[in-house]
Amino acid sequence: MSPQSAMSLLNVVEFALWAVLAFLFWKKKLNGRFPAMGYYLALRVISTPTLLGALWVFGQPWGRSYYPVYFFGYWAVYIASAVLLFMICMEVFRSALSAFSGLMKFGIVVFRWAAVASVLVSFSTVSFSHRGILALADVAYGLMRSVSILELCLLAFLCLSMNALRLPVRDMAFGISLGFGVMSTNDFVQSMVGSKLTRLTAPEQFVYESVILLALGMWVVYCALPEPVRKPVVLPINSTIYRWNEIASALGHSGTQVAVQQPANSFFLTDVERVVEKVLNRNLKSKESES
Repeated sequence: MSPQSAMSLLNVVEFALWAVLAFLFWKKKLNGRFPAMGYYLALRVISTPTLLGALWVFGQPWGRSYYPVYFFGYWAVYIASAVLLFMICMEVFRSALSAFSGLMKFGIVVFRWAAVASVLVSFSTVSFSHRGILALADVAYGLMRSVSILELCLLAFLCLSMNALRLPVRDMAFGISLGFGVMSTNDFVQSMVGSKLTRLTAPEQFVYESVILLALGMWVVYCALPEPVRKPVVLPINSTIYRWNEIASALGHSGTQVAVQQPANSFFLTDVERVVEKVLNRNLKSKESES
């Protein structure tokens, strides 16, 4: 088998895995828990054959004029994928911290600011080597790079806090994060050696495609196997994460009404006055009865 045929076969297998994954994901109604992930899978399944068809049309002698359709369609899908990936990270983060409402609310705020900082840092390093409409590619690459950094940070956070969060390895939230973490690492490695690659059939390209198939296969297994039910988290009152959750819950509330209590001395004086008043009333009644 020639390298071109082998690479084409791997691309067909990749699309088949995306389709199987989308089918299992929607069949098990995981899209209700991770709606952005469901939209992302639908986008991949629909856009892949559509873009391949547009690329085939562009490759024909009579289809050269249709290149803008393929160009804008490809980068629109690329940017939409980056936005959906950011939303998926939010869903995974929210699902992992679902047992700790205080930490979840406070963590989402921190996560959003981290996302903004990641986008700013990524765009500050974009060279914008292209001019005009071709600069769209630089913007899309910068956006995807920032999302990839978030995916790796999210995976590192889950790996370090799994025991504290009582998050099992077979939980779908961890599986999604693990798959995207593998893909992001694969993309970063490929970008470092990409300048040295001159052929799509280079050995490094086969390694890159194999890692993608590995991540997709792992997701298929996660969707096919029954997911363990997360039990209610029971923590001792002196647990560190319990105190953090309480502190985060307190920080999340605004406009809390505080009952102002009078000093203890005022309560004491009030009681004395009431006792004296009762004694005086009793004496007056006794005098009136004697008279």
